[in-house]
Amino acid sequence: MSRIKKSAKRRRVKPRASAKPFLIKNKFIPRGRIILAGDKSIAHRALILSALTCGRTNLKNFPLHEDSLATLNALITLGVRIRRNGSEVLIYGRGKQGLKACANPVFTHNSGTTLRLLLGVLAGMNFKTKVTAAQALSRRPMSRVTVPLRLMGVQISARIKNKEEYAPMVIRGGNLRGIVYRPKVASAQVKSAVLLAGLFAQGKTQVCERVSTRDHTERMLKNFGANISVNNNRVILDPVRCLRSPGQIYIPGDISSAAFFIVLASIIPGARIVIERAGLNPGRTGIIKVLKRMGAKINIALCRGAADGEPMGQLIAQSSRLNGTVVSAQEIPSLIDELPVLMVAACFAEGATVIKGVAELRVKETDRINSMLVNLKAMGADIRVNKAGRQENLVINCRDRLYGASLKSFGDHRTAMSMVVAAMAADGESRLDDINCINKSFPGFLRTLQGLK
Repeated sequence: MSRIKKSAKRRRVKPRASAKPFLIKNKFIPRGRIILAGDKSIAHRALILSALTCGRTNLKNFPLHEDSLATLNALITLGVRIRRNGSEVLIYGRGKQGLKACANPVFTHNSGTTLRLLLGVLAGMNFKTKVTAAQALSRRPMSRVTVPLRLMGVQISARIKNKEEYAPMVIRGGNLRGIVYRPKVASAQVKSAVLLAGLFAQGKTQVCERVSTRDHTERMLKNFGANISVNNNRVILDPVRCLRSPGQIYIPGDISSAAFFIVLASIIPGARIVIERAGLNPGRTGIIKVLKRMGAKINIALCRGAADGEPMGQLIAQSSRLNGTVVSAQEIPSLIDELPVLMVAACFAEGATVIKGVAELRVKETDRINSMLVNLKAMGADIRVNKAGRQENLVINCRDRLYGASLKSFGDHRTAMSMVVAAMAADGESRLDDINCINKSFPGFLRTLQGLK
């Protein structure tokens, strides 16, 4: 294994050359078997908790994309020794209070999970840290995390615009107290930041959610020996003296990445794709439940046991005749990342599909409601947004087919991959202005796609 070296200064990155449009043809029927890189939501949490133990932890099937590497490099900046050999990562934990103050800012790139979860960890460190982000992430709201952390006793200063807080920010942690917190926004990142801070607090920390969100943090904390319990939508954490490394963790395949291939197989006649060792966490399978309700032929075979507390198994998706459905606002947290590609599936479904309560899509890497509407309308889709009070609902009507068009990624990885899927099922050729943004979460996407010929 070769150690990843920590540099004293952040390396200067040369601006990317102007991207050439990417041509997308629908010349083959996707069939085959794939294994996907590890789930990035799990990878972030495994890295962070491994760094807070006193032992060594080996992560297998670690995803090598920009978001997960942002967390890895941030921890290196904070003094954690990490070695990597391909998709295996070895973390030498420094203990709960072992992170080091650093002279340079901690850079979180464009990873919202890195920034929000790291704030929870830095809340427990008795030193001051400046945390910065790349341009896109610096436009995403952070008050949803800074507000509860301040209630726990953290000092945070941030850039403020229109009463909302944004990166960069400076945080000084230490002397935390446990709180009972009821998030206003259904967000696993907010819940996770509060729970991570709760590891260092005096007294119990409780998070009470109105709508249940993905529970990767709760499962991972339990795997590391934390004193945590879950009762319906109430999570209770009682801090322990030290965390215990499980030694080795296998990170199951990313269900968000799998969603593109499930939809692709569902909407192209004759297609059949088998996805091995995919993560099947109940809080993340909303996309499968909705697609099956629409008539998608998806078979699931769970592996015996679980991958370190995370359910895992085989998915088989094949060509289907889809029907429209209604997706409730309560279902959104379980498929928030998969909504763009679900919109594509809805374009090929008989009747109307209504997706309620989608406003959270406006504060992702880009405004995903706008990016998907612009692109799908360019391909001939009948799609619109209806407002009902503060709630925004998407309405998509079947138009029999989509047509090739000039498409825009808007610099967003999920928009770009969703439009590749749409273009492969459309009549004629499409051109996507930039494919490089896919590296944020799935650098092997096109290679995996080509392997299905």
